[in-house]
Amino acid sequence: MMRTRTTVRLLLALLSMAVALPASAHSQAGAPGAPEPYVVEYYYKVKWGYQSEFIELFRKNHYPVLKREMERGIIQEVTGTAPRYHGTEDVRWDYRVTIVFKSVAAAHAPAMTEEELRKIFPDKVTFEKEEQRRFELLEAHWDLPLVAVRLPR
Repeated sequence: MMRTRTTVRLLLALLSMAVALPASAHSQAGAPGAPEPYVVEYYYKVKWGYQSEFIELFRKNHYPVLKREMERGIIQEVTGTAPRYHGTEDVRWDYRVTIVFKSVAAAHAPAMTEEELRKIFPDKVTFEKEEQRRFELLEAHWDLPLVAVRLPR
């Protein structure tokens, strides 16, 4: 049990180091007339005891897709977060991934083609099997698009 917690903490620390700035740094409007960033938080509640396996599969199979979307300019930033402690089971979540899209339109851009995906994951069978496993580990998953609330200065 202690070894699992240590592994989870290590993986989360590595995931959090993969990004340089918090999502809130990008939530302010840029140049006048430029589209505003569109921020979505993705929450994952994992079957108890499988958190390490889930984050390993996420980092192996989903994060490279998100990185490619950053290279394409669709996504500005991706951050991963886990709660330090856990709440009651009815409100528990294990991981939150916050994605800052360039705009609402960018968030709804067409997905990667099979050819682009094959470049990242040449072994399609293994990729699909591991992604299926990642989703088998979930008890719940929800997406929460955020809206900026302007406050007086």
